[in-house]
Amino acid sequence: MGIAASPFLNPTADTPSGAGSRLTADALSRRARQRRQIQGMIGASYVVDAVILLIYAHAGTTSMMVGPAFGICGLISIAGSILLSESGFAEQFKDHYLVVPQSTISMVIMLVFTYIAPEVGAMFLCTLFVVFAFSSLRSTPWQTGVIWTAMALGLAGLFLLTDKPISLPHDSYLERFATMTVFILTIGRCMFIGIFSSAMRESLYRSGLALKEANRRIEELAELDDLTGSLNRRCIMQFLDEEITRAHRSGTPCSIALIDLDWFKRINDTYGHPTGDEVLKTFAITVFANIRSIDRFGRYGGEEFLLVLPDTPHADATRLLDRVRSIVADLDWSAFSAGMRVTVSAGVATLHPGEGPDGFLARTDSALYKAKAQGRNRIASA
Repeated sequence: MGIAASPFLNPTADTPSGAGSRLTADALSRRARQRRQIQGMIGASYVVDAVILLIYAHAGTTSMMVGPAFGICGLISIAGSILLSESGFAEQFKDHYLVVPQSTISMVIMLVFTYIAPEVGAMFLCTLFVVFAFSSLRSTPWQTGVIWTAMALGLAGLFLLTDKPISLPHDSYLERFATMTVFILTIGRCMFIGIFSSAMRESLYRSGLALKEANRRIEELAELDDLTGSLNRRCIMQFLDEEITRAHRSGTPCSIALIDLDWFKRINDTYGHPTGDEVLKTFAITVFANIRSIDRFGRYGGEEFLLVLPDTPHADATRLLDRVRSIVADLDWSAFSAGMRVTVSAGVATLHPGEGPDGFLARTDSALYKAKAQGRNRIASA
């Protein structure tokens, strides 16, 4: 039997990612179609081998009954596999192609017919290589060991417990032609299994890359605020802790700013929450457009944002925040609603030697409170 890979050559495309995974109806249908394809190829391979046996029979090497009997046994095993597949029984297993049971049955067929027709036994033994090669593609190491042990015991029984003259027919021209065909098909099938194996590795590699990218994207989304695209509170606070540690260790300045949108509740109440969301998005985009790649900007809570400025002295931080404040105030907010005006207030502080995050933030928050108390739309320093 020449077990070969089916044309889909993407054996992992619809494999569940883990136990308990649910497949869609389309995926189940595709898997069933792939199993039909592979069973069709195995069936065709049995038929081809049966024809070769008929050629041997025509040359007088073996009985005329061997070929049809071999083909019928093979097709019965295929029919059983198709029945299990179409009934949905195969979907209960990780190896939904049922490669291991199919290969085991095929191995038994090969060994039995080697015993029945040893005069053409070399043909069955050649195909045995193909059976074992294909079964190893989908079987676990333990399953491979079991199949190999069973095959070894079967071959030991043939060679050591019987005196069957297992032959490689080559006396007549017709026998040599049939034997040549056996070798050509065996090598071709093994090559096709190699192609299938290569495609499986490539598919797994691509799936691995896609999984890494998906995990990276999940991690990225877990760090970001859904609405503004800025870092969420957990991530911006983690970055602040890391930056404080680095600044203390290196002796470099670190400044931060707490930024608050002035009268934001009034914007929500007057223009509606959807407009308020757009204001937050626009503000975040404005900040991103005016900070460096090493700076970090995150949503501290509600309409309040934290900006961490590594390696930035207090004067530079104040100038940056005042520029952002001016840009926000000058934006044409009437695009969202006529007469709308949006401004921001901010408190800026620079890290003191030995200062921790709590004290650092408390000073910055006091500066923000001072900016609001002084009339808003301004920057205040701690």
